[in-house]
Amino acid sequence: MEIVYSIALFLAAFIPGLIIIRLQKPLKIDLKYLLVFAGAFIFSITIVHLLPELLTSSVNPHRIGLFVLAGFFMQIFLDFVTTGVEHGHLHHHDHGHGTFSPVMLMIGLCIHALMDGSILVHPGEHPAGQHSTALLIGILLHKIPAAIALTSILNAHFKNKKISIVLLIIFSVASPMGLFLSDWMNAHDILSQEGFLILFAVVSGNFLHISTTIYFESSPDHSFHKKKIFISLLGALLAITVEFLQH
Repeated sequence: MEIVYSIALFLAAFIPGLIIIRLQKPLKIDLKYLLVFAGAFIFSITIVHLLPELLTSSVNPHRIGLFVLAGFFMQIFLDFVTTGVEHGHLHHHDHGHGTFSPVMLMIGLCIHALMDGSILVHPGEHPAGQHSTALLIGILLHKIPAAIALTSILNAHFKNKKISIVLLIIFSVASPMGLFLSDWMNAHDILSQEGFLILFAVVSGNFLHISTTIYFESSPDHSFHKKKIFISLLGALLAITVEFLQH
């Protein structure tokens, strides 16, 4: 199962990114409604799956809440490093822009991607290798706009497509690596069940920040159009349906 999930994680980032690199120019399309759908899905799955599981499984729910909060603020720092690429922001940097660092961008994105993959493993009383289809779908939806935003920036910054492809591969591999690393730690008892719950709490905080940022930044004037409301409800209902079909 890990192989199937890893391939899906890799392709969700690599294929859209490769298409943008092949275009050889920054993408100028509106990802708003895809982002709204993904944000609603991720927010809903965090509320109906991750948080209940964390709070009911932990021996110290109050401490888990602190780590969820820590993950929320950690994502604020990562956003500063990545300029919001992981939630689909398209920032086209000029070549002479002194503050843009591809190295820092990749480090921030890969840290987030590793954590995305790590949360797909359920340790403790769950059978080794048990994964959540709903979580996987949410992460895949999240990967597509992130890869598009990343490669649009790389197209604007690098003339050599080979550099962009290598960086895209690194980003695409990060989430599968997170999945395998988490599964390996689970199999070898590197982390206790409570340790995994803390890790997952941090990632849940990341998800809460990303999903709410996506949702509210899609309407900078704070207007709520009918189409946005419909797409949001569709994303939430799909998350709830997939989650409860597994139980």
